[in-house]
Amino acid sequence: MNERIIAACDGASKGNPGPAAWAWVVADAEGRPQRWEAGPLGTATNNVAELTALQELLKSTDPAVPVEVRMDSQYAMNAVTKWLPGWKRNGWKTSAGKPVANRELVVGIDALLAGRSVSFCYVPAHQVNGDPLNALADQAASEAAVSQQAAGSAHGSTGLPVPAPARSTKGRTAAAGAEGGSAVSRPSATIRAKFSGRCHCGKPYAAKDMIAKNPKGWGHPECRTAVA
Repeated sequence: MNERIIAACDGASKGNPGPAAWAWVVADAEGRPQRWEAGPLGTATNNVAELTALQELLKSTDPAVPVEVRMDSQYAMNAVTKWLPGWKRNGWKTSAGKPVANRELVVGIDALLAGRSVSFCYVPAHQVNGDPLNALADQAASEAAVSQQAAGSAHGSTGLPVPAPARSTKGRTAAAGAEGGSAVSRPSATIRAKFSGRCHCGKPYAAKDMIAKNPKGWGHPECRTAVA
């Protein structure tokens, strides 16, 4: 008897568009991670990365086994569960009459979903006590986007990605960088940037890069103790 599996997938783009990657994590029916994979995409948007992550996950799982897919991208999930039927009826046009973005990926995912049992579950990203599989997929995608190197169980990786500390939902402090970069965090935390910005050292950081409080605001963790 084929058991149900649980999986998570995520995409990352450092700049949107920018260096991008996809990743997925497959767990057993109890939620224990079994294998994972991440792959580079060169320069791409976050939406392309999210859809590619889902496509790669579906390619890598047995279509005869029911799977629950956890995602933090409402766009990717809605594209294949809510909007897809209407796009087909409208000749692959949106309700506004515009061509559907990322059509090739959506068509490919639609074909992979045919005849198999797949359920989708939206999970918020980067939350304290959030979904652990999503956190693993997010970290794997982020690292692959930076390195532009494939990684995972099939590539000899013996361990799992180590997720960055999640931000708390209590006592949040908003901060803005010199060029509009901002993040939300507890004081002195090292977190993932919500938006791109520029460190006081003069170099930029991208959305989802790790940042920390430094003498001039938010920037690279290694600059937090530097003299301004």
